[in-house]
Amino acid sequence: MANVTVIGAQWGDEGKGKIVDWLAERADAVVRFQGGHNAGHTLVVGENVYKLSLLPSGIVTGTLSIIGNGVVLDPWALRDEMTKLRGQGVSITTENFALADNCALILPIHRDLDGLREAAAGSGKIGTTGRGIGPAYEDKVGRRAIRVCDLAHLDALDAQLDRLCAHHDALRAGFGEPPVDRARLIADLKEIAPFVLEYAQPVWKRLNQVRKAGARILFEGAQGVLLDVDHGTYPFVTSS
Repeated sequence: MANVTVIGAQWGDEGKGKIVDWLAERADAVVRFQGGHNAGHTLVVGENVYKLSLLPSGIVTGTLSIIGNGVVLDPWALRDEMTKLRGQGVSITTENFALADNCALILPIHRDLDGLREAAAGSGKIGTTGRGIGPAYEDKVGRRAIRVCDLAHLDALDAQLDRLCAHHDALRAGFGEPPVDRARLIADLKEIAPFVLEYAQPVWKRLNQVRKAGARILFEGAQGVLLDVDHGTYPFVTSS
């Protein structure tokens, strides 16, 4: 097959996971290109049931699986998901998994903001998953994001953190919350950094290499079209 993209035609839950699982058997690489860990895929392989939120579906069969730069990444959620899958016997290594080094990170302050907004919205709630995905995309577009590559030089991020915290401190004050605990944020990032950086790379290079080698690439969409921020049922849409 040629390169293929799978997306939903409605609001999600259309059975994309089943289609992706079927196509992944014929693909040489599977790529997640947008969304966060709000989209779940359930795969049934024989008697084994695998529940994925971030990792591309190809990972359970050992197919090269890539998280692209359009994804916003919660590194702690990624670690938990990988730990669970490894407990089910799935091998995840730098040979079959790669993570875009320019992914924007979902931070604890994004989860905080998501929850505060929904709690304050009352009957006007958007219905987010509360996982910080929308606020992370806002910071990405607003040029305040901390990205995967930044984890390699956390001691030199003062200017970026100034921009990020100034924005979030103002928002938190509006909700009657204290400012961002900057020291705690840095400590959390330093703790998770070695795990994330092991898999980080410029994945466009790797994809270009496998494409030139004649690989069949499957692009795995996370949401349906009607959740698209431009083409969906706005404002009840995702931010990606």
